Amino acid sequence: MTSAERMAENLNRALRTLLDRDPCAYLIGEDIADPYGGAFKITRGLSDRHPDRVLVTPLSEGGIVGVAAGLALTGNKVVAEMMFADFVALAFDQLLNFASKSVSMYGRTIPLRMVVRCPSGGNRGYGPTHSQSLQKHFIGIPGLHLYEMSPFHDNTQLLEHMLGLGVPCVFFEDKVLYSRPLRTRGVVDGLFRCDFLPGGGTTAHVVTVEAPDPDWVIIAPGGLAERAMNAIRSLLLEDELTCELLVPSRLYPVDIGPLLPVLSRARGICVVEDGPVGGTWGELIAQLIHTRLWGRLGGPVLLLSARLSIVPAAAHLEREVIVQETTIHRAVAEATK
Repeated sequence: MTSAERMAENLNRALRTLLDRDPCAYLIGEDIADPYGGAFKITRGLSDRHPDRVLVTPLSEGGIVGVAAGLALTGNKVVAEMMFADFVALAFDQLLNFASKSVSMYGRTIPLRMVVRCPSGGNRGYGPTHSQSLQKHFIGIPGLHLYEMSPFHDNTQLLEHMLGLGVPCVFFEDKVLYSRPLRTRGVVDGLFRCDFLPGGGTTAHVVTVEAPDPDWVIIAPGGLAERAMNAIRSLLLEDELTCELLVPSRLYPVDIGPLLPVLSRARGICVVEDGPVGGTWGELIAQLIHTRLWGRLGGPVLLLSARLSIVPAAAHLEREVIVQETTIHRAVAEATK
């Protein structure tokens, strides 16, 4: 029996498939060529296979995204890699004032097929400037779409989807997931199974095998999916609370319409995110749920975010700042009392 494909392998295969299928596809970034293959080895083997279209750059995130957007604006498909998501702040101007606006500011719609990959998140001891989840800083920019890697979504399909939109996308990849297995559709384990909500398969739906109406529905982006999975398992076994998990691949623009049939069956709703509280994706989701389901909610939407703090390098302090599976379990159990 073969072992499940790891997320790093799945992402590498997605990029290889893109380059193999499309002679106008490019990868661009720092140290992405062989033998190094990127800081997390996601691009390993790709420059040997396509030496003319895997482009190594100087250390300049603004330059990387600017060149990538220019290549995309001339009809190519481009995937740009930030070595760490923290450094995409240096490319914010190119995303805000060039890439996102170039789709619509020339008097007609011009496709710009670009994905900026951002290895994000903590729980690896990398410290304050290499562990952040910066999703909230890119929400609300017209023409810019945000996605997040998930253990339930195949990256070949997701990359094809993002590049097919014709708008620039930022793709957040929680670094902890790279070593974790891709979970295919169907049975997750003896207690849970996974499928996708109608509407394009962008939201994974994890339910108990027997699938009664849930006590809680938890909404979490891909980087938190495994922590949320562990939490709903322990809530079922230790507290006899039935929870379902929704994992959207697209963070923005937000469409909660497909989520409503699931959310309306629950007594409680919890939204979980990795970034620090304040002006966040989770707050936007909670507000939209309140607007659409106010008459049915048994209580306020429970929102769990990282503490308003830098991310420490020391493991025991890092765990206190970032949302953990125990954070989710404790908060849901206490809110049920």
